[in-house]
Amino acid sequence: RRWETVLRMPLVTWEQGKRAQLTAFALRLMWAERQAGSRLTPHLEALRAELRHVLAHAHDDAYAVVEMLASHDMQLPALQALVERHNVHLSLSFAGSAEALRHLNAGVSALEGFHMPRLTSASQTFANALRPLLRPGDHKLIGSHQRTQGLIYSKAMAHKLGTPTSIEAVFAPQSLWRFVNRQPGSGTRLLTDHLCAEAGLDILALSHYDAAVEFMHVAVAASIAAGEADVGMGVEAAAATHGLGFMPLVEEDYYLVCLKDQLHSPAIQRIRDALTSPAWGRALNTLPGYHPHQPGDVLSLTRALPWWAFAKAKQGPAATKAGAQAR
Repeated sequence: RRWETVLRMPLVTWEQGKRAQLTAFALRLMWAERQAGSRLTPHLEALRAELRHVLAHAHDDAYAVVEMLASHDMQLPALQALVERHNVHLSLSFAGSAEALRHLNAGVSALEGFHMPRLTSASQTFANALRPLLRPGDHKLIGSHQRTQGLIYSKAMAHKLGTPTSIEAVFAPQSLWRFVNRQPGSGTRLLTDHLCAEAGLDILALSHYDAAVEFMHVAVAASIAAGEADVGMGVEAAAATHGLGFMPLVEEDYYLVCLKDQLHSPAIQRIRDALTSPAWGRALNTLPGYHPHQPGDVLSLTRALPWWAFAKAKQGPAATKAGAQAR
């Protein structure tokens, strides 16, 4: 009956001498289809790569398969396509940063991808969520690229309310901005929590902090483009895809992580070779806000990630006590 009702709804209106116009229902239907596509496309691309691998390399012993669970990034499908040329298939799935690391530690996946903002001070938010899952010496960090994260917003709402220049502007008292968040455990959700903590905002007191939740950057952008929300955190490229406004807030690095015993395996070495190739730089430069950064380099966890770096920089009894409490 529900579908019968939908099919009876008028999709266009017209008047004599004027062009036909889509009805409000038709516009909502169109945006719902686009939003569904934004949510499903990354998963469908990964599935398409899986099927291509099965058909083309099922009997090729020289072809390596690497299970990868990663925090969502718009250029990972490009990396997946690139490493195919190096006889490696990335069996790619998306999850929040914390969940992906737990799967890596459990041996479910061989490679993980997550991102970290370039912070100027230590962040207890990131330390609490990710430090217990990463062990210097046991995990190896591989550089890949940098990207710009910020506020994706509706230009129409910005015309009414002014451009949101910070997280404080979005959650200010009496703010009319409708916020769409990312799922708990995702790197972008951790970034949002961190920015709120820096601004002195208590997320538990923000009634609309979890009013709407999406699982990918492109889904956040699609939700805003469809008018279901007005602003959310995401990468610049997602905003550009839907012609939305973008206010840059942080630069962040996207890393790949594997366990120590996998670093020198032929498959991981081929992936590192793909990252250092000019083709990876060209692929990154096709999207706004993306740039290669230490691609393929094996990096020190304690130098690259701020909760260790800042802890080492502190000196004195008070700092030592604070560091011990943080651990």
